[in-house]
Amino acid sequence: MDSIYKRLGVPTLINATGPATRLSGSLLPAEVTEAMKEASQYCVDMTELQARASQIIAEITGAEAGYVTSGAAAALLLGTAACVAGLDPSRMSQLPDTRGMKNEVIIVRSQRNSYDHAVRSVGIRLIEVGLPDRFSGAGVRDAEAWEIADAITERTAAVYYVATLRALPSLEEVVQVCRSREVPVLVDAAGQLPPASNLKKFIDQGADLVAFSGGKAIRGPQSTGILCGRKDFISSAALQHLDLDVVDELWQPSDHLIDRGQLPGIPHNGIGRPCKVGKEEIVGLLTAIRLFVDQDPAIRKAEWMRLLGALVESAGVLGRGELSLVEQPEGSEVPQVELKLLQDEGLSAMSLLRALQESRPSIQANPSRVREGILIFSPQCLRDEDPAIIGQRLRALLSK
Repeated sequence: MDSIYKRLGVPTLINATGPATRLSGSLLPAEVTEAMKEASQYCVDMTELQARASQIIAEITGAEAGYVTSGAAAALLLGTAACVAGLDPSRMSQLPDTRGMKNEVIIVRSQRNSYDHAVRSVGIRLIEVGLPDRFSGAGVRDAEAWEIADAITERTAAVYYVATLRALPSLEEVVQVCRSREVPVLVDAAGQLPPASNLKKFIDQGADLVAFSGGKAIRGPQSTGILCGRKDFISSAALQHLDLDVVDELWQPSDHLIDRGQLPGIPHNGIGRPCKVGKEEIVGLLTAIRLFVDQDPAIRKAEWMRLLGALVESAGVLGRGELSLVEQPEGSEVPQVELKLLQDEGLSAMSLLRALQESRPSIQANPSRVREGILIFSPQCLRDEDPAIIGQRLRALLSK
């Protein structure tokens, strides 16, 4: 039977990059798609659904509350808006005009990336601290906790921390500084799964809000993310995201998500309203995260190793390059296959990457080290038939 994409006239591809947004994210488990299909056949109150999602996310992450967003970037936007506006409906309505509010967010300079656009879109000003000498080659130092402390003023709404294995200063040091000054810490942990233990790690380390992607390692719908943390901030995020075209006397949100007693009135639709997430995505994400935390990591890794082993076996000995299976890459729990081209063969990694991409079906390898002459193949989004196709294509391209 033809796939829906063939009927639409859109070619499918082999995704050996991993669950990247530009490549449509992960492959959903059957349980997730079935749950989404079932969810689509009923109507529910979205506030009640998000309230139940909050309870489930809180249980899994150890946070006070949680929320399903339309991706990790939306979680960053909503988290920042919560730090700026709090539970003040007037401030919510004023955003992204932040005049008269705390409207500065501190970030370590070496942690700047294009995704902080989501934070800036709230109307705040990013305050950079530290000099990333260890990345520029000028030395070994990066930002230090005292520099964050020195940058905090009465205008500071939050500290935005991008979690990676190499991030400095440590999150614990940042939290210690911010606690003493009553400044919340918003953590971007979008790509920090697996391991599943990281769902609790950053909350345990003291973060006030944490954002995760729902469409990558969790294998939920690509258009989902998770924001978890302090209940007051999650309530603020919800109030700035939900459809609040409601009659005051009839609106009775769950206390677990929103305490009406803390509000002088119902806010108008907020800055997060364009970041709509549907009932199907919420149910899909909740199903996927249960599967993710319940699965034995050893079983998950064994499946990845099986797919990569099949790729290496299919490729065989390559005359113009060398394949190696890396079981534990630096900074990742996901194994990978690396292809290093022989330097004297007159073939560039970029041209090989392009040739794979122009294959039919298109094969998308990870280009992050292409300028070093290395292509990376990830198992996360491979179907059973994909490793043999990749191996055969590599043989055709790299035979002497």
